[in-house]
Amino acid sequence: MTELTRLTIAEARDALASKKASATELTNAYLSNMEKARPLNAYVVETPEQARDMAKASDARLAKGEAGALEGIPLGIKDLFATKGVHTQACSHVLDGFKPPYESTVTANLYRDGAVMLGKLNMDEFAMGSSNETSYYGNVINPWRRKGSNAALVPGGSSGGSAAAVAAELCAGATATDTGGSIRQPAAFTGTVGIKPTYGRCSRWGVIAFASSLDQAGPIARDVRDAAILLKSMASVDAKDTTSVDIPVPDYEKALTGDIRGLRVGIPKEYRPDGISAEISRLWDQGAEWLKKRGAEVVEVSLPHTKYALPAYYIVAPAEASSNLARYDGVRYGLRVDGDDITSLYENSRAEGFGREVKRRIMIGTYVLSAGYYDAYYVKAQKIRTLIKRDFDEAWKKVDVILTPATPSPAFAPGEITDPVQMYLNDIFTVTVNMAGLPGIAVPAGLSADGLPLGLQLIGKPFDEETLFRVAHVMEQDAGFTARADKWW
Repeated sequence: MTELTRLTIAEARDALASKKASATELTNAYLSNMEKARPLNAYVVETPEQARDMAKASDARLAKGEAGALEGIPLGIKDLFATKGVHTQACSHVLDGFKPPYESTVTANLYRDGAVMLGKLNMDEFAMGSSNETSYYGNVINPWRRKGSNAALVPGGSSGGSAAAVAAELCAGATATDTGGSIRQPAAFTGTVGIKPTYGRCSRWGVIAFASSLDQAGPIARDVRDAAILLKSMASVDAKDTTSVDIPVPDYEKALTGDIRGLRVGIPKEYRPDGISAEISRLWDQGAEWLKKRGAEVVEVSLPHTKYALPAYYIVAPAEASSNLARYDGVRYGLRVDGDDITSLYENSRAEGFGREVKRRIMIGTYVLSAGYYDAYYVKAQKIRTLIKRDFDEAWKKVDVILTPATPSPAFAPGEITDPVQMYLNDIFTVTVNMAGLPGIAVPAGLSADGLPLGLQLIGKPFDEETLFRVAHVMEQDAGFTARADKWW
């Protein structure tokens, strides 16, 4: 840890502009931290030479007064994003050795604005997981520890490497993706801020697909302002992605006015299930009270189909995964395990290349799409998805944003949850947002009795990330969350 890596993106931007630090110095400080923190396993590939070259180019642009919005800011890139000539494997054995000859639109946007790439971040294999325990490259370790203990904890998933790296000061910010909560849940587990934008706000081109109708890229950052800065650069319409939406990208940082007077905040009664922990429930009530004192009106709303969201999600997402992952067959790229004929080559390559969780979801997805079960499962799940979206459409007639918990618990230990269904319950508060295509942001709001971060989630109207940032910024100020994950160093 150095004083330079303690700077937020906004602070680093100011330090670079005022010549108090150079992009090369800032990059070297992060590279030093990365070397010390390798036991956290946050990065699967470090790119120090490329980072230093990018920082040198940033220093030249800064000297000429030609700085971009992220000039010289060192970022970590989730291994789901294609990076030209650099390891891109979705942390799966089946993509061994794959280095794409192209760049994802999101990372290209970041480089256009001057960002520096430090390396590729660990993640659950093909983004399938809630704890970063399914990566071919091993678990990511959360830099946080329970009070009085040095036992390892998970950072959440699938963007666990992104969240751990931001929390441990191994990058100034990180790219991430969210299919059912994979930005917001790890952000909540690590005391960071993560926003899943509206479906279509960021291009999916060059992002390895898990479930195409649910996947969306977004940032994980130290605070709300940094998340706003990053999303401004990441978002764009893209002719190469027909699901990206041609709507102007606002300057999200300007939305942080500190004024939420007159806004209506919804509290969904269905998000308080039996067995919710008392400390999560208390924090949720506290969050509503903070917003009320700032002049917002707190209103109870009903989202009656919430109870069906998780089972419907775990039909739709595996079905799309089964289709998307059919392309990994050992023929064109990645792992190839020969057999007696083409069929056995497929079977051998896929059997060895995919991990247990990915195989489970492919099998579930193939089953629900099969001729005898398509109507009974997949079609029914899509109908439920429509009803979930309708619930939110009704709620938006009464409120501007919705406040919920981000996770049902703080971070847990690796191996603590072995039942897949229990693991899937980590997404109970987040999957509805993906099913309805809405934006959602997780903000650290307090500590558990064990001294671990707890997050609250704000859900917004389609393409109204500005209001989300405005409310999240106020909540962040009132929460006053200043605790740091300092165990790793």
